[in-house]
Amino acid sequence: MGNDTIANMITSIRNANLGKIKTVQVPATNATRDIAKILLREGFIEDSIDDNENKKNVLVSNPKYQGRKKKSYITTLRRISKSGLRIYSNHKEIPKVLGGMGIVILSTSGGIMTDREARQKKIGGELLCYVW
Repeated sequence: MGNDTIANMITSIRNANLGKIKTVQVPATNATRDIAKILLREGFIEDSIDDNENKKNVLVSNPKYQGRKKKSYITTLRRISKSGLRIYSNHKEIPKVLGGMGIVILSTSGGIMTDREARQKKIGGELLCYVW
């Protein structure tokens, strides 16, 4: 069985949101860095830092919470395309999440980007995850 770093990152962030944990550490790869940049730009996480601790590349993310009760900005984070079943879409058929309130993260020939950027550039690709 292979290592799916994107699924590990999504699961770690989802578990941190359920436990209201402030920091999440995942293995740093180009894909996880790009997804963290998108989540940071869209306002779902506060910070993302590359940490070279004990010669291991680790990406440290801080999920964003609001209010005293620490309600998470990420209500649902779900992996779409899996290692056993890849799901692709062209730019016309990219799904909209909650009428545009959420985002779909895609892996395209132009790199990892959101659904809005892919529609604007008219590029399709592999659907990685839903975030809302």
